[in-house]
Amino acid sequence: MMFKLRNQEFTFTVDVSNLPCGLNGALYFVEMDADGGMSKYPLNKAGAKYGTGYCDAQCPHDLKFINGEANILDWQPDTNDPNSGKGQYGTCCTEMDIWESNSMAAAVTPHVCTVHGQTRCSGTQCGDGDQRYAGVCDKDGCDFNSFRMGNKTYMGKGMVVDTSKPFTVVTQFITADGTNNGALSEIKRLYVQNGKVISNSATNFPGIKAYDSITDQFCNDQKTLFGDKNDFEAKGGLKQMGSAFDTGMVLVMSLWDDHEVHMLWLDSDYPTTGSPSKPGIARGACATTSGVPSDVESQYPNSNVIYSNIKYGAIGSTY
Repeated sequence: MMFKLRNQEFTFTVDVSNLPCGLNGALYFVEMDADGGMSKYPLNKAGAKYGTGYCDAQCPHDLKFINGEANILDWQPDTNDPNSGKGQYGTCCTEMDIWESNSMAAAVTPHVCTVHGQTRCSGTQCGDGDQRYAGVCDKDGCDFNSFRMGNKTYMGKGMVVDTSKPFTVVTQFITADGTNNGALSEIKRLYVQNGKVISNSATNFPGIKAYDSITDQFCNDQKTLFGDKNDFEAKGGLKQMGSAFDTGMVLVMSLWDDHEVHMLWLDSDYPTTGSPSKPGIARGACATTSGVPSDVESQYPNSNVIYSNIKYGAIGSTY
């Protein structure tokens, strides 16, 4: 199913109570083809049902089939994951991370690309390694994580949004003129729990306005405050995301652990070489030693996330 989110609202209920540090229950949209590329690539006989045709803004190299062909050139098995590896090619597209979370932290993050739709990349185009900002996609995105934005008591077990119990996540994609044809100007977040509508937290640092939603200005000010490169603006910002919405995007739901940096970018201090007192470094209360996949998988084998009551419609109509 293709979702066209401009001037729309997307809502779901989630239970993250059984997700410890190091896990990510992710619900997001990517600009892949609805059929997984079967119509474009006759060699692709599997389609989206079997996971082919996937892409995202990280331009992942671990997809075993891209554009209907095996990704075997220069394939290197991962040393710490027997089921995975990386090939010469990556697969890129715009990604709207509605929800990346565990019981300790959560983020909503648009990532835009300068290409439209699923695009196979190689070399610099993929933005690998020290060429991160030379690729076609904004890998950093413009994230709103309440903890990272300076409110450390907003989301968590027993907090304002209580992650020990289910709650509803509402995301609104607001246009400048309030129509389906207007430019995407704001991504707004609300929560509903125990029958109560809860406003999003606001940024809480000196020198920055109290933003409670994602706008191009929020992204600019946040990047300046944190000392981060503003690749989101460089690759088109919310206008570019709105363009991807017009194409239509595919809903993805997953649960994963992080063999690269142990999910510290979501729920701990990251980069670990930075001081937690520096704005933007502290992202959650998890220890910097947490999230090692072998530990998570052995200690919490029954972890799970539950998504339910998925709704989609006009702004104000789904909660």
